[in-house]
Amino acid sequence: MVMKDYIVRATAAHGQIRAFAVTSRDTVEKARAAHNTSPVVTVALGRLLSAASMMGIMMKGDDDLLTIKIESNGPVEGLTVTADSKGRVKGYAFNPNVIIPNNSKGQLDVASALGLGVMSVIKDIGLKEPYVGQTILVTSEIADDITYYFATSEQVPSSVGLGVLMNKDNTVEQAGGFIIQLMPDASEDIIDKLEKRIGEIKSVTEMLENGMTPENILEHILGDMDLDVLETIPTEFYCNCSKDRVEKAIISIGKKDIQEMIDDGKEIEVNCHFCNTKYTFSVEELKDILEKAR
Repeated sequence: MVMKDYIVRATAAHGQIRAFAVTSRDTVEKARAAHNTSPVVTVALGRLLSAASMMGIMMKGDDDLLTIKIESNGPVEGLTVTADSKGRVKGYAFNPNVIIPNNSKGQLDVASALGLGVMSVIKDIGLKEPYVGQTILVTSEIADDITYYFATSEQVPSSVGLGVLMNKDNTVEQAGGFIIQLMPDASEDIIDKLEKRIGEIKSVTEMLENGMTPENILEHILGDMDLDVLETIPTEFYCNCSKDRVEKAIISIGKKDIQEMIDDGKEIEVNCHFCNTKYTFSVEELKDILEKAR
């Protein structure tokens, strides 16, 4: 029995480093299947979903929500993902069917698919206003952009690695990544040692291809720095949409528009952005909704 997707949370160097690693194949495959994304979009969305799952569990509160939104000038136009503190994540691409030539290394060209743009990280942690950090896309490869976000918006020196490997039939073979962060009390020795180590490591896709688990990945990077695995948290592609929630959204558009839908005399279909589930409402149901909207 293969363990489903999960995140490992760890510390190293006696608390001077904190680390996260994830295996997220099923999560990314579920997103691909839901949105029928092209391979380059699957890789882009998969990297962002993997990063968001780890960033989500950094939050403390049960109701805390993290949203990462990329808006860009490439053919994909943007990505939106949200994650909670329990390892559940969902997301979509603005334009899921982009097909472009591979880059000069013969790999899927995520940077060109996204193009130049801005990444916003929105944390809703129960305060009056959500926290919003905004940074430019530095390479549009996502891992570097998240690294840059941590450094500039949160002042946390971090190393982020993300990877998605595709099968020949365009399903997801492997997906995962890591986030390694220096704590404020990290000594110069540890900083130097970590920087040197990060410089030596191979790509995440190579580690995943070699069958490395999240534990193996952290062991590979931090094994000689007193790595201490604290916990393992399941992660999954999960959307909390329901017909009731969609009904509330229809109520909110107002009586005039609902009446127009009824006058059309046809059932309506509403799609959830995040998971592409289709909800249909008959004319009779719309009449009930109109009553509630009064």
